[in-house]
Amino acid sequence: MLISKKINDAINQQIGNEFGASLQYVAIATHFDQEALPQLAAHFYKQAEEERDHAMRFVKFVVDTDGEVVIPAVKAPKGKFASAEEAVKLSLDWEVEVTNQIHKLVDLAKKEVNYTTDNFLQWFVKEQLEEVSSMDNLLKVIRRAGQDGLLRVEEYLARKPVGKSLAEKNLS
Repeated sequence: MLISKKINDAINQQIGNEFGASLQYVAIATHFDQEALPQLAAHFYKQAEEERDHAMRFVKFVVDTDGEVVIPAVKAPKGKFASAEEAVKLSLDWEVEVTNQIHKLVDLAKKEVNYTTDNFLQWFVKEQLEEVSSMDNLLKVIRRAGQDGLLRVEEYLARKPVGKSLAEKNLS
């Protein structure tokens, strides 16, 4: 086994966190879908897919290191939002929280002198910078547009180049 029980348990918890984020993004996407905001909905459906892919990266890592995958229960996501700003702020807060979770995993890997895990986690460190920055920018655009200007946010997202899918990032 290339990881300790402590790292294995922490990564299993992170698998649950990533699946939870995926469900939260589906809930946000459906909120925007129901509000007839297809670009915002598509953006969050894509985010949901990315979070699921992140969970699966962790699953594959645990399997590859001969650990034991135990997926924890995931709490129900929040489904109602008073505004687009509230939904995106929740997303930004979540991405900051995930960044802190990843940093704690890196700290644990370093404390255990586990270079395999540390190396694996570096992809997530970089990914979280991208996720926080992207969500922060979207929140700024929504705040500038205001609740009555959400169609401008739709235009912004329609013009914005879509990030690479996980398949394009090549799981390596």
